[in-house]
Amino acid sequence: MPFVDGQYLKGGEQMGQVIVITGLAQGMGRDVARRLAAAGHSIAGFDLDAAELAALEKELDELGVEHYLILLDITDRDGVLRFRDDVLAKFGQVDTVLSNVGIGFFGPFEEIDLEKALKCLEINVIGAASIFQAFIPAMRVQKSGKLIAMSSLVGVIPFPFESMYTASKFAIEGMLESIKYEVEPFGLKVALIEPAQVSTDFAAKIHKMPPEGSPYRERAQRFINRDNELIKTATTPAQAADKIVRVLLADSPKLHNQVDFMSSFFLFLNWILPKRIRDMILLNHMDIKV
Repeated sequence: MPFVDGQYLKGGEQMGQVIVITGLAQGMGRDVARRLAAAGHSIAGFDLDAAELAALEKELDELGVEHYLILLDITDRDGVLRFRDDVLAKFGQVDTVLSNVGIGFFGPFEEIDLEKALKCLEINVIGAASIFQAFIPAMRVQKSGKLIAMSSLVGVIPFPFESMYTASKFAIEGMLESIKYEVEPFGLKVALIEPAQVSTDFAAKIHKMPPEGSPYRERAQRFINRDNELIKTATTPAQAADKIVRVLLADSPKLHNQVDFMSSFFLFLNWILPKRIRDMILLNHMDIKV
């Protein structure tokens, strides 16, 4: 039954919390979902990867937890609302929403395709907005709930060759900090998760060299090489998932949460050092000093 006029149909009693996760079929989203399910929490979510979604559903069946997984594109506004209605009808309420869907974007700003950049902003920013906006009314009425978004270190410290991805994460940071003022009086909590690097293939999928003759090609190559080197010793998805789960289950999570040493270290430097020194450290760290 849809959520209408502040009311929704309560389902049966659920063990643990009911947690919504967007983009949960692969990567950290999947690891987080499995850990939560293993701890007895009910999982609802969607993804575009039908095969991986079916595999995850089988795992959740084996764990014996209540779940609701569907194939859905985050840009389908009406689909997100139908998903919301179905989740509330099945579970009665939602305790936490994790906006995990996101795509990367790499390239010198001068050379990027702005139509593709628009897609990045649509998925990363408006996608997060749509899932939060969908569930806030029910959370407001129940006077509890958590809205949590996967941001990034680049949502606080901009990285070169990632201008549009950086823009999307800066937008997520600003949006959540603004929402916080609006929903806290109704008992809702807001939090951001800001990883630097996690040893997945996320970066490898987006790294694309500028064409021959590009004035940015040599520095972009050095950036990619350095990024690939750092990923080898980065936080594992399992380690990151453990920390993300702790944020999701906290009664009052901090607004800003890091899951790896690199993000904590760079944010610490960002707070205490003059910008000129910070810039020098970043350029040296990523091996792109001219």
